[in-house]
Amino acid sequence: MEVQDISPDTLLNAYRRGLFPMAETHKDIDLFWVDPKYRGILPLNQFHISKSMRRCILREDYTIKVTSAFSEVISACAARPETWINKTIFDLYCTLAEKKQAHSLEVWHDNELIGGVYGVVIGAAFFGESMFSRRKNASKIALAYLVHRLTFTGFKLFDTQFITPHLASLGAIEIPRETYLMHLSKAVDLTADFTDPSYSVSASGIVQRSTQTS
Repeated sequence: MEVQDISPDTLLNAYRRGLFPMAETHKDIDLFWVDPKYRGILPLNQFHISKSMRRCILREDYTIKVTSAFSEVISACAARPETWINKTIFDLYCTLAEKKQAHSLEVWHDNELIGGVYGVVIGAAFFGESMFSRRKNASKIALAYLVHRLTFTGFKLFDTQFITPHLASLGAIEIPRETYLMHLSKAVDLTADFTDPSYSVSASGIVQRSTQTS
C-alpha cells in the first residue's frame, strides 16, 4: 500500500481488524500490513517480575509520566540500527496521540527520559507498538506501570504484536490469530480510560500486583 493511502482513520480501522503497519526500514516510504498467524499478548493478570526487579521498582529513583513526551518516545524507539519506524509511522502515531488515541508511558530520572513504551488505544484494547530503555531495567519499569494502569483503568486486552524473550519473561504469551480476533472484537467495543484522573498508584502497589519470580 502506498504511503499516501494511509490516514489515521485507516490505521485505526486496520487495528480493529487485527492488522498493524510496518516499514522495511526507516528509509522506506512504503508501509505494509502485518497479520501474524500467532499474536503476542500480555495477559494483564499474569504479569510477573523478578525479585531483583521488585527491588529496582521499590527504590523509586525515577518518575513516571504519561504522554508528556510522545514524539520523544517514538524517536527513542526508532534510534537503533534496524527499525520499522519510518517518518510516515512517526507522523501517523503522533497524530493519533494528539487525538488521544495513542499514548506513551515514560520513565524519567533527573529530567532525563530513560525509558518508555507507546501504543494505540481503541475501546478497552491497548496495542503496544514499541519500547526503549536507556538505562538498565527502564523498559521493565515502564511495562510494570503500564500493566497496572491498563488493569485499573478498564482495559481487557494488551496486544504486544510479537513475542520476544524479554516479553516472555514478563508473562507474555502467543495465541492463534482466530483466538486473538475473538478477544479483539470484544475489547474494542468496551470502554476504558487510559488517562482516568482518579487513577493513582505507588511503587509498592506495582510490586504487590505482580507475580514474583526468582
